[in-house]
This record gives sequence, C-alpha cells and structure tokens, in this order.
Amino acid sequence: MKNRIVNYLGYIDKLLAEDGKNNEADYEKLMKEHLIQIDFFMHERLVHLLVTLAFAIFGFMSFFALVFDFQPGLLALFVAILILLIPYIMHYYLLENGVQKMYRQYDEMLKRASVQKKD
Repeated sequence: MKNRIVNYLGYIDKLLAEDGKNNEADYEKLMKEHLIQIDFFMHERLVHLLVTLAFAIFGFMSFFALVFDFQPGLLALFVAILILLIPYIMHYYLLENGVQKMYRQYDEMLKRASVQKKD
C-alpha cells in the first residue's frame, strides 16, 4: 500500500507539473479518477486507524495488567504489542498525510479545470 500511494501521488504531481506548462489535461476525467483513488485511500486509512486504535487499547490493557500483576508472559505481550504498534502508527501517518495531499491536488485540479472552462 505504501508503494501504491507514493507512486500515485508522484504520478499526479508529475501531471500537474507538466500540465502547468501546456495546460492540455482533461481535468474533468482526471478529477473523477482522483476522487475514486481518494475513496480507496480513505477506506484504507479508516481500516488502519481502527487497527491502530485496537493495538493501542490492547497495549494499555496489557500495561495495566502488568502493573497490577507482574508476569513474564504479560511483559512479553506488552513488548510485542508496542513493537507492532510502531509500524502501524507509521503507516497510518503515511496514509493520513497522503490523503491530505490528495485533497490539495484535487483542489489544484479544480482550480485548473475552472480556468479551462473560462478559456
């Protein structure tokens, strides 16, 4: 998923950079495709938010269980959850920032499409 969002953002950035020179892109079609991609990534972002929250809750639960009743198994569980939580947070961060960038790209497309209609 990381490669997909990074590649897609780069593709749109490239289209917007190249089109700034010649202004020949079909923004209506591009905006429809972009909205579909935004929906895909928003869904992925929601799923990862839920998984990240679940792991955070499990982490707190195992921590409190560890505080009240120290057991080596609980310590191992807590450490495992923390180790898994870090990549989940990093991936969610990528998805959140990627979707926010897609919103800005869409706004730029919308602005350019309105300029095209005036011409």
